[in-house]
Amino acid sequence: QVQLVESGGGLVQAGGSLRLSCAASGSIFRINNMAWYRQAPGKQRELVASISSAGSTNYADSVKGRFTISRDNTKNTVYLQMNSLNAEDTAVYYCNARITTAQAINVIMGYWGQGTQVTVSS
Repeated sequence: QVQLVESGGGLVQAGGSLRLSCAASGSIFRINNMAWYRQAPGKQRELVASISSAGSTNYADSVKGRFTISRDNTKNTVYLQMNSLNAEDTAVYYCNARITTAQAINVIMGYWGQGTQVTVSS
């Protein structure tokens, strides 16, 4: 079994910052791509940022220059530093990781965290 546990969400004023964390645990052989998605009320889930196992990053245009994704492979953890937050960033943020487990080293599966609420007040 693999679990992704997110933390760091909350209520912040516009212009403020938050740092999200997502730790993967369980029978992990290798973690490939890790990413953050978000879903605002009434909208589809969208990719915010992703990072490869080698550290290559990709960002949605709406967060470029404000958000930074990083990972600590020794802790199986991905982070999302969010600066200059605005009301449009209000959403539930989900961690996603593509993981190979020890039980099936030839298979890569996607796992999701439970989500963490980020609310930006204007």
